[in-house]
Amino acid sequence: PYIQRILSKLLNSNKDEIREIFNSTKTIAIIGLSPDPSKASNMVGAYLKDAGFKIVPVYPKGDEILGEKVYRSLEEIPFKVDMVDVFRKAEVIQLVVDACIKRGDINCVWTQLGLVNNKAATKALEAGIKVVQNYCTKIEHSQL
Repeated sequence: PYIQRILSKLLNSNKDEIREIFNSTKTIAIIGLSPDPSKASNMVGAYLKDAGFKIVPVYPKGDEILGEKVYRSLEEIPFKVDMVDVFRKAEVIQLVVDACIKRGDINCVWTQLGLVNNKAATKALEAGIKVVQNYCTKIEHSQL
C-alpha cells in the first residue's frame, strides 16, 4: 500500500487540477453505482447529484438508481460524459480506460479511495484524459 500511495501521487492530478476538473464537469458516469444506500458508491452518487452534477449509473442490473436510468456499460450511454468515477476493483480500471478512449468524449477518469492502476493511468494520460487516483469525489468536492 505504501508504494501504491507513492506511485499514485506520481500519476495523479493535484488540487488545482482537481478543482478545474470539477468546474468543467457536468456529467459523471459512475461505474459500479450500487442501488444499496448503505454502499459508498450510492452515498457518493447521491452527494454528486445533490451538488448539481448529472450522474449516470453504470451497473449490471436494475433500471433505475437514485432516480436515474441505469446503463450496463459506458458504450451504451448515448450522450456526452465528462468524467468517469470508478467504484470497481483496480484490475477493471484498464477496461474502463479502454472504453473511455474508445468513446473519445471523456475528460477524466477518477478512481476512488484504494484504487490505483498506474498502467491504466499512463494509458489514459497518453490519450489526453486526466487521471485522479485513490481519492473520493465526494470528499474532494466537499472541500472545494
